Amino acid sequence: MQDTPTITDLKRADRKMLIGGELRETPRTFPSVNPATGEVLGYAPDATVADAEAAVAAAREAFDTTEWATDTALRVRCLRQFHQALIDHRAELAALTTAEVGATAALCAGAQLDQPIDIVRYYAELLATYPLTEDLGNIESRGMQHHRWVEKEAAGVVAAIIAYNYPNQLALAKLAPALAAGCTVVLKAAPDTPLITLVLGELIAAHTDIPAGVVNVISGADPAVGAVLTTDPAVDMVTFTGSTPTGRAIMAAASATLKKVFLELGGKSAAIVLDDADFATAALFSAFSMVTHAGQGCALTSRLLVPARHRDEIVELVKNNFGLVRFGDPTDPQTYMGPLISEKQRDKVDSMVQRAVAAGATLVTGGEKVDPGFFYTPTLLTDVDPDSEIAQEEVFGPVLAVIAYEDDDDAVRIANNSIYGLSGAVFGSEERALAVARRIRTGTFSINGGNYFSPDSPFGGFKQSGIGREMGRAGLEEFLEYKTFATVVS
Repeated sequence: MQDTPTITDLKRADRKMLIGGELRETPRTFPSVNPATGEVLGYAPDATVADAEAAVAAAREAFDTTEWATDTALRVRCLRQFHQALIDHRAELAALTTAEVGATAALCAGAQLDQPIDIVRYYAELLATYPLTEDLGNIESRGMQHHRWVEKEAAGVVAAIIAYNYPNQLALAKLAPALAAGCTVVLKAAPDTPLITLVLGELIAAHTDIPAGVVNVISGADPAVGAVLTTDPAVDMVTFTGSTPTGRAIMAAASATLKKVFLELGGKSAAIVLDDADFATAALFSAFSMVTHAGQGCALTSRLLVPARHRDEIVELVKNNFGLVRFGDPTDPQTYMGPLISEKQRDKVDSMVQRAVAAGATLVTGGEKVDPGFFYTPTLLTDVDPDSEIAQEEVFGPVLAVIAYEDDDDAVRIANNSIYGLSGAVFGSEERALAVARRIRTGTFSINGGNYFSPDSPFGGFKQSGIGREMGRAGLEEFLEYKTFATVVS
């Protein structure tokens, strides 16, 4: 552990990158803006291509020369130390997450902070019992007995690139299993939320025995920095969370060196309300889940599919629930919905809503910008064409599009009418709802409000929602290579 002063003010402006075990400043910085006020919160190091290359070189050297990849006990101990550091600094991390991300206290108690912290604990415990060797037994070949077994070893140097919306979740869901597997990591913060990710590097440097170079954390606004991570031959694997177009570009860039690629990308998930559902429950769930973190979630069910003959009844229930949503200052414990991350993102959301109305959708409620900060009112659209932009493209804002269907087969057809396949939900009698859920091509599914999100539950998508799975045993195995051995039995 470095002799680093205890971190007491996580909102200070002198955040540093972690490269090769050293906390580094840079001549260039860029601002991080508080989305609830529009004011500059602090400044992050603006990494250069040389910084990114240095981080990759440090990760490569640490993987090739230290005991990290082979010493399971060391990895378990260090993950536990990291988990304890996160627990010890939880209040400060929550304050910074609220200030930089716009996350409410309730979200910090869940998917924005406490659940991500638990991911680190989960992988420390899993690694302590996970079988890294599998015995396949003997076979007879050429008149001799051959004993075979499989050893699972680290994939190598991992470049982890994350999005802004849930930076703690995205960083720790990549970092923890990669470290558990024995990989070394270069973690690149999202340009909109760099400060909270840089703090993870500071905590690792100050409070763990993780060897120098095993974890490197950088921040930067220059796309060329990310390009280094996806093309450098010293990087063995790229894990990325973000938009599908960027995921395609990363996959193409990584193909030149045939890197392993894990992608957690976009979604346009559907919630289906069957005609035998409890409409009040379905409307409550659909409304409040859609405005969670101002709609900035890839797995949110942004399409609401309702029986045509019950459309008006369900729309009225959703509209009433939207009217109950308290939005505003995320530091207020009574606030349910905070701001969008930036003025640029709010303008994008508003433009999509305006284009939807111009294309024939009906604006039932919402569709308004609220200042100061980057707030947007909960927005409900009906008369939505299933093939329209608002029904096919990610909005990443608090906008719910209602689509009417005729019967179960029609609902399944509409739900599957998407390039994405990340999540979904259905409300109805248990057996019928489960039958519908099994026909939808998505990686996760909620039945009658069931919560699938947990450190032990694999998360990822079908189709253009990604490749691979985060969390659970599957999340660890993304960062492992399998080596098969055989020896002649005398």
